[in-house]
Amino acid sequence: MIMGMAAEPSVDPGREEESGHPVTPLELFFDLVFVFAVTQVTGLMSDDPTWAGLGRGLLVLGALWWAWGAYAWLTNEIDPEEGSSRLAVLAAMGAMFVAALAVPHAFGEDGVLFGVAYLVVRLLHIVLFSEATPNVDVHEAAIRLARTAVPGPALLVVAGFLDGGAQVAAWIAALAVDYLGPYVFGVRGFSVSAEHFAERYGLVVIIALGESIVAIGIGAEGIELSAAVVVAALLGVALASALWWAYFDVVARVARRKLMEATGHERARLARDAFSYLHLPMFAGIVLVALGAKKALGHVDEPLETVPAVALCGGVALFLLAHDAIRFRNVRTVNGRRVLAALVSLALIPLATTVDALAALALVTAVCASLIAYETLRFRETRAAWRGAV
Repeated sequence: MIMGMAAEPSVDPGREEESGHPVTPLELFFDLVFVFAVTQVTGLMSDDPTWAGLGRGLLVLGALWWAWGAYAWLTNEIDPEEGSSRLAVLAAMGAMFVAALAVPHAFGEDGVLFGVAYLVVRLLHIVLFSEATPNVDVHEAAIRLARTAVPGPALLVVAGFLDGGAQVAAWIAALAVDYLGPYVFGVRGFSVSAEHFAERYGLVVIIALGESIVAIGIGAEGIELSAAVVVAALLGVALASALWWAYFDVVARVARRKLMEATGHERARLARDAFSYLHLPMFAGIVLVALGAKKALGHVDEPLETVPAVALCGGVALFLLAHDAIRFRNVRTVNGRRVLAALVSLALIPLATTVDALAALALVTAVCASLIAYETLRFRETRAAWRGAV
């Protein structure tokens, strides 16, 4: 059902938390390469702010997200800093870095290079998953996953030899095959350390938000720092802060708690759905907001073009709607306030193409800030109890 203005999901403050292994320095090191790759995606869309450019950027982002998620599952199961596993993860980092370098021309002259590097990343993942764990169930699960985790990326190599509509179709088919694998063949056999898994995904959201601030900074390069530009930059930081608040104040806590409450196969299914699948639109929303804010900073006294306006306002809406999708998967309820804020953000798109970009950025930021302010004041006592419980 759709929740009213005074109800939120409850948690059991007396439930004992599961202990989990902490995120390792190597995992954080691996994430640095992913940060660079995401920055490259934002640059790809910024250099070609058209519908086609936006679509290509989102396809690349979808591939990179799935590769990162694959290693989040892997390092949740094994210790990546032990022996040969460390070398294999470092090798995967190298391949990921090559793929990131190829992102700007992944649909052009570097298409084959991107496909080959990406395939190496995915092959190393399957090999590690099947060989680095003594758990027979996990080994069998990795073999099942290979049915799609190898053919999908291999199709991206083929896509590198194509162009135009055929190339885009090959990309879509490759991602569809790869993404459908865990759903069609299931995740039975995989074990999930709830605290570690939730922390990994929380960290990657911070990475995306940090990248959005980096994108704003890059957008200011070569621009005279007038009062309007400084205000726009501060609004961009305020918007990123509001998105951070919206996720970590409630969504991340409840998602982590629900993952801890689940056990066995149900926990693996919840990790797949609420994190691997449903965190993607939220992540994409942050990247789109970064694109829109970057364009706004470069043209503070002019209206945004249609695509950047859609990226800015639609990115916020996508981010908030992903929260509700995660919430619905976890507790089968919807937060009406966040749906309303998403709809208001979408309604701002036509206005963002007619008013100055600075005003559009201020309006979108005001929507998010108003949502955060209302929820913080309205549910102050409830949130205090949640923070103590989760």
